[in-house]
Amino acid sequence: MRSPLLIPAALLAALLLPAPALASASENVRDLGMLTLIPPLLAIALAFASKNVVLSLFIGVFSGCFMLELEGWDVYHAMIGGFLHLSGKVLESLADPWDAGIVLQVLAIGGLIALISKMGGAQAIAGAIARWAKTPRSSQLAAWVMGLFIFFDDYANSLTVGPIMRPVTDRLRVSREKLAFIIDATAAPIAGIALISTWVAYEVGLIRDGYQAIGITGNAYGIFVQTIPYRFYNIYILLFILLAVWLKRDFGPMYQAEMRARNEGKVLGDNAVPMAAEEATSLEPASHVKPSVWSAILPIGTLMVAAFLGFYFNGYSAIDDEAVLAAINASPLSFTSMRTCFGASDASVVLFQAALLASLVAIAMAVTRKIMPIKEAIETFVTGIKSMNITAVILLLAWSLSGVMKELGTANYLVGTLSDSLPAYLLPSIIFILGSVISFATGTSYGTMGILMPLAIPLAFALNPDPEFVVLSVGSVLTGAIFGDHCSPISDTTILSSMGAGCDHIDHVRTQLTYAVTVAGLAIVTGYLPAGLGLPVTLTLPVGILATALVIRFVGKKVDA
Repeated sequence: MRSPLLIPAALLAALLLPAPALASASENVRDLGMLTLIPPLLAIALAFASKNVVLSLFIGVFSGCFMLELEGWDVYHAMIGGFLHLSGKVLESLADPWDAGIVLQVLAIGGLIALISKMGGAQAIAGAIARWAKTPRSSQLAAWVMGLFIFFDDYANSLTVGPIMRPVTDRLRVSREKLAFIIDATAAPIAGIALISTWVAYEVGLIRDGYQAIGITGNAYGIFVQTIPYRFYNIYILLFILLAVWLKRDFGPMYQAEMRARNEGKVLGDNAVPMAAEEATSLEPASHVKPSVWSAILPIGTLMVAAFLGFYFNGYSAIDDEAVLAAINASPLSFTSMRTCFGASDASVVLFQAALLASLVAIAMAVTRKIMPIKEAIETFVTGIKSMNITAVILLLAWSLSGVMKELGTANYLVGTLSDSLPAYLLPSIIFILGSVISFATGTSYGTMGILMPLAIPLAFALNPDPEFVVLSVGSVLTGAIFGDHCSPISDTTILSSMGAGCDHIDHVRTQLTYAVTVAGLAIVTGYLPAGLGLPVTLTLPVGILATALVIRFVGKKVDA
């Protein structure tokens, strides 16, 4: 991707391509072939080369729109049509209720964090944590535990942990890159395997449909639970953070970032452009304000409680199966009922509503405790919203790129190219790799799961009808999608993690990529390959955990000031 010939070659190919306009995805794959890879490769290459994510995403989206609009050699009209197509894609992204909910959630949480900071809540929380987190190691452990605690949604995780922990880790000279990695690696990996989360319904639905395609009806949630031991990447990356922090060892670009922070006090690189605007995180309370942890605990507690209640009731109202509703009404607080309601909820809308309610609580606290008048409280909230504008722009462009690639059939091309006949024992590893490539190129784990699951289950059943082998293959789909999404520079969770940590986005991707690829390699070598050969997970999982510890111990270098 770093080749200087890649970008001009890709642009030349797009300009010289005589393809029919607005064809179906399958027709585009047939006519364009590997050229459907131009938009994601261009966006990713430019992101690393220019370190300008907005420009890179814009050009990536435009290149795809140009290809879709090009008829014969009419470049002039393709340029105009491509621009109009791009603007339409952005509008479609914002018009989608899910995407709009995420944007509004990001903006509302930006306002909430600004209010908490202005009331002295963030300062008080930082002071409270500082009494325990007195070393770089303990501060990173605190961020890891907090990330695990917010298991129910990856977006909420990314947007909550960073702003709270950033003042503590900055003071203790922990690099922003390391904080962003901890946030990112405890977002989707934990939400993807949590028994109750906003991911469950989607994953269970895909599993159910895939099994129905091979004529098997059963408990899809039970199959989902069975896949958890086979989520090797998710498990290894969570343990990787813990072991690296506890042993105080890092390697690769992360080691350099940590040594820079420890020895020079620079939590950001010299040329870094942090994602989070400083307005949302450096709002100092007035001199008469006595910082209190309750100024943070009550609003954030409201956010979490409202989110949990919202997931339950929003999901309940979305269920139209009378039998399911009767079961929930008979035992509303049972684990099964909660799991069903959480899974059926619209997470983006619920989290926006929860963030808005928490912001109203924060404004009420600020006014009633005479920390600031209502006019200043509202202005502070708006200031926090403004600080998130760049994040909203990046999210809209990332979603637009995903939509363009869907039209081009980029993922269909990858599946068709890489999913040829394989020995059965290699299938789980190939599925994991294929899922990783698609999700890295498209920046979406959900989309990758939706593409691969209908293919993986029938293929696995055809090669080896053993139920455990099919479950292993299902786990490899879900895990590969998360790995690629976790380290993709155009992934929304990667973007939100950079924003939450106040880190330069490309620096976050660059430092985290070495770790993610290492753990993914361990997942294949100690997980999917031996499991595909028939070794039990009770053996492969401990071996993988041991291998993860050994890599950190012997490849990692001691990080000391």
